[in-house]
Amino acid sequence: MTAVLFDMDGVILEGPRTHPQVYANAADAALAELEVDPTATQRRDFRDHDHERIQRHCQDLGIDLAEFWDRKEAHASSGTHDRLRSGERGTYDDIDAIHDLGERTTIGLVTNNRHETAEFVADYYEFDFDVVRGRDPTVEGYERRKPDPSYIEEALEAVGITSGIYVGDSEKDVTAGRTAGLETAFLRRSHNRDRSVDATHELESLTDLLSLVDSS
Repeated sequence: MTAVLFDMDGVILEGPRTHPQVYANAADAALAELEVDPTATQRRDFRDHDHERIQRHCQDLGIDLAEFWDRKEAHASSGTHDRLRSGERGTYDDIDAIHDLGERTTIGLVTNNRHETAEFVADYYEFDFDVVRGRDPTVEGYERRKPDPSYIEEALEAVGITSGIYVGDSEKDVTAGRTAGLETAFLRRSHNRDRSVDATHELESLTDLLSLVDSS
């Protein structure tokens, strides 16, 4: 059987990314904990991910970049998990196919989202993933996001496999999977319906994977 690794946002969780307000709230909470009062411009930048600007603001305000980043990531995870528990952010209706695949072959979750959130999603929705890998809650971890293949390569090493399929909903997913030596499957959702991506396979639903894996 062919091993299958999945992206998370836009594949399992509805929508291609974490809502910006989650990061805004997370940045505000981190700044409050660090007891600093940024300008409006600084606060706007803290709510984003431009670490060079954030580094300058941290220096101006006398706070440590790594500490701010870690606190912001932790609050972002907490906010995301609350939205999932409340149903404010949902899942796609074809994710049962992942459970079915888990009974047939090695499966994993590799996402640009935070590792804490990746683990939460795996546990909360009771996926029996053989490996889960999200981004580290550091500036360096953020810089290693796809299309960098590092997290995919680490996941492959963790389960001792060198071939399989990476399933994603963006060009960067396809690039990262291909660079890691995998076949790629581009999953069409409402947010990427008209996008053209050069993947090994195209999927209209996660259920398409069942026959694809069985035939390989």
